[in-house]
Amino acid sequence: MNSEKFKEYDSIGEDDLWKKYYKSKSQEIRDYFVIKYAPLIKYVAGKISIALPQSIEFDDLVSYGVFGLIDAISKYDPNRGIKFKTYAMTRIRGAIFDELRSIDWIPRSIRQKAKQIEQVITELENKLGRTVEDEEIAREMGISGDEFQSLLNKLSGTSLLSLNDIWYMGDDNDELSILETLEAPENMNPDVLIEKEEIRDYIIEAIKKLPDKEKKVIVLYYYEDLTLKEIGEVLDVTESRVSQLHTKAIMRLRGRLGRIKSNIIG
Repeated sequence: MNSEKFKEYDSIGEDDLWKKYYKSKSQEIRDYFVIKYAPLIKYVAGKISIALPQSIEFDDLVSYGVFGLIDAISKYDPNRGIKFKTYAMTRIRGAIFDELRSIDWIPRSIRQKAKQIEQVITELENKLGRTVEDEEIAREMGISGDEFQSLLNKLSGTSLLSLNDIWYMGDDNDELSILETLEAPENMNPDVLIEKEEIRDYIIEAIKKLPDKEKKVIVLYYYEDLTLKEIGEVLDVTESRVSQLHTKAIMRLRGRLGRIKSNIIG
């Protein structure tokens, strides 16, 4: 790579450079952006690794994220008024989640427990017509409150993946994560775009109906990009409690969106 050329790019305003790349798809400019934004990969991988078992190597997460950064650079549209950093972090996170999902690292027993809690929450909220408390969920499952909290801790890693495929029906056109709202419209079939906008509205509405602390955790983690520790400081609770709140929020969202999805296709 020509380092002198890169120095030339440093002197160009970033907005202008993105517009130049958007028109030319220059390999050199792409390489410049890869180097410039590479630190984002380690940042995102670091956030994700906190909730994963030690058997998942940090360096592997970084390697998965590289593909997300390259994808983000290729698809970014500077005319949409969205900051590249925001768009890139979404793509990097998505690439890491996709690879984790493909290696299926979550034990079957943990998946089954997660599904059980989702079903209990869904059934109780359907029956009572309101948000249910921890004690009610535990009682319905036939376990103590302490056992339920312990179970939430064990499930914390699985909920990170759950948000990424929170609306998925087996077809690429039916997949939409909470943050998957930044794709340039011209890259989508108009019918698919309308459908995704509708799903996005369902997701946003479901988030609004979460209990206050759970809603704050979702917003602070996925939109404000705070770590679990930082969220704990904001809410004045422990990092472990933040993880539990996050897990419950994801299960409520999956249950509620599952009901909506059933109504749509049923």
